Amino acid sequence: MGCDFLLKDKGTLSAAKLLPAVLSVIAGSCDVIGFLGLGGLFTAHVTGNLVILAAHILSGEAAQVAPMLSVPVFMVALGLTRLVAAGCERAGLAPLRPLLALQLILLVAFLAFGVAAGPVVDPNGAHAVLAGMFGVSAMAVQNALVPIALKGVPSTAVMTTNITRFTVDLVELLVGRNAEEIERARHQARQTAPAIAGFIVGCALGGAAEVAFGLWSLALPVALALLALGLAFAVEGGTEHSLRGPEHEEGRG
Repeated sequence: MGCDFLLKDKGTLSAAKLLPAVLSVIAGSCDVIGFLGLGGLFTAHVTGNLVILAAHILSGEAAQVAPMLSVPVFMVALGLTRLVAAGCERAGLAPLRPLLALQLILLVAFLAFGVAAGPVVDPNGAHAVLAGMFGVSAMAVQNALVPIALKGVPSTAVMTTNITRFTVDLVELLVGRNAEEIERARHQARQTAPAIAGFIVGCALGGAAEVAFGLWSLALPVALALLALGLAFAVEGGTEHSLRGPEHEEGRG
């Protein structure tokens, strides 16, 4: 009954709009903390690790273990996340809260192994590599949960597509002539802007925290993941409807 009541409250819509932004802050903070604290490892933009790996190999430098493992670990985590979501669906459970809980657990492990790596981190050390892989796995869960449980929401962990879409939509607003396309662009821009802004804020906060506290700064994305899980309790069951754009509503009925 409490959930049904919340879904009718204005606070539910606010929580639904806030959740993607919080997830973006988590991704931005994880990415910059991993990069600064784990020898240049990207946990969210994992394909960047391929560039770093190639640069090390071509320059004759020793390749680090974590970048080599990041993409296959990311892919395995994506697949397992989809299996978890499928299990939830078969059990009659909405997958949003279980996936956010899984992400929280992985981020706690990211923090624990990061701190265990010590104040002076060896990027190829066991604790550092395990920390990085837990971070990569947490971001894989976040990448997967958006299309699974937050349909219609832009990516909260990878910004290249969001920035492209946002720029194209802004130009459409400036020069477009079709009223329907202009309205669609306006709606899309309103969705992608918080994701981009959240990621930038996350990078700034995460970077400042890592410089000040080292890998203890991973407590920031852990706390934010706990907040995201709390928000999910407010929006569960009404998320898709409240976050979908006009293009998703046309086929309803």
